[in-house]
Amino acid sequence: MPDDNLVFLAYADLSGMVRGRAVPARRYPTTVGWVPADQSITPFGSIGDANPFGPLGDLRLVPDESSHVRVERLSQPPFDVVLCDAVEPDGQPFAACPRAALRAAIERLAEHHRLEARVSFEHELTVLPSTDRDERPHPAFTLRALRSAEPFGTDVVRALSAAGLEPENWLAEYGPGQFEVTVAPTGALRAADRASLVREIVRDVARVHQRSVTFSPVLDPDGVGNGVHVHLSLHTLDGRPMTHERGESAGMSRPARAFVSGIVRHLPALTAITAPSAISGIRLAPHRWSAAHTATGVRNREATVRVCPGATPAGWNVEFRAADATASPHLVLAALLHAGHQGLEEHLDDIRLLPGDPNGMDPAELAALGAHRLPTTLPEALAAFEHDVVARSWFAPLLVETYLDMKRTELGEMEPLTIAERIARYRAVY
Repeated sequence: MPDDNLVFLAYADLSGMVRGRAVPARRYPTTVGWVPADQSITPFGSIGDANPFGPLGDLRLVPDESSHVRVERLSQPPFDVVLCDAVEPDGQPFAACPRAALRAAIERLAEHHRLEARVSFEHELTVLPSTDRDERPHPAFTLRALRSAEPFGTDVVRALSAAGLEPENWLAEYGPGQFEVTVAPTGALRAADRASLVREIVRDVARVHQRSVTFSPVLDPDGVGNGVHVHLSLHTLDGRPMTHERGESAGMSRPARAFVSGIVRHLPALTAITAPSAISGIRLAPHRWSAAHTATGVRNREATVRVCPGATPAGWNVEFRAADATASPHLVLAALLHAGHQGLEEHLDDIRLLPGDPNGMDPAELAALGAHRLPTTLPEALAAFEHDVVARSWFAPLLVETYLDMKRTELGEMEPLTIAERIARYRAVY
């Protein structure tokens, strides 16, 4: 690349934002300085009221070359992005770094159970109406709806392909102007990196096309929301699929059932990390095909954890549906891997399959299935996380303190606003 092109050293932070610094290509590879208090920045730009850093300290952002992508087909000038780890001046991992948290979860699963996860993040987004275009709503999932966003959609797929992110699907979704983009599964760290990069590349293609997009979970309290579904399968360290076992309950192996049981047991606490905005709870409601209960189901889109049978053992996976793009992909995946590991450690096997739509079921029947409502507000979710001693123990105390303070600051900013005003704020930044 030309020496004066820029390489963006990116830091995917706790709020799900990709921040960082750019250096001329002639200086790359290099590290750059970073400020600990930046970890406390809310989505809206304020710094956590009681963050543990204040004006003190220094960090370095160290690029991970395996995450390096180049976007050049559309964007002029081309740009390079490399995900970075935050480290202390002596080179030790920064305790509040989401990538460090995910690395720890990956290593824990491998060391204790000789297992690894293959993961794909499935993103929903909305292309917002433009005043100078014919923006009539089109029927869901139709070719007309797909073509209504052209050439934007094709250029998104081209840009993702050129960056090596292996796009698999681009489709018109259920909501007005809503689309879904999926990429191929890969190892856990790379999958979380891809999730961050997919969002940024989609936004950059939209900029080139003079369109506006949002990944925000709610655009209309009564409408369809944008989710991020996390597809996950277990494999041995030498690559053998371990999610499916013929003849076992739900078609899942015992390790897979233990893994899912751990996730379901800690679901209330997990939502503080996976659906962590002041509007996320609106989407986690009945009849939105998102997630409303602590429940598992086979091919059931009202279950928070959906078992997805495949044509081959390698194709079997589970889909976590209670996440959205206001979350850090790295923190989401770290939490899921830790919860699954907890299930393996405790030899859990407590999957009670949801047979249909939970919203028409008797409360006693739901209770017998262990299907309880997920937190519907961020304060409820944060309280569940704080009360779940096991879930808190998965993360460094500094990360927990920083995250909770950042989220409380965010809530303080949202408290005086109406629901419509909150939705508008999140739509603008995500």
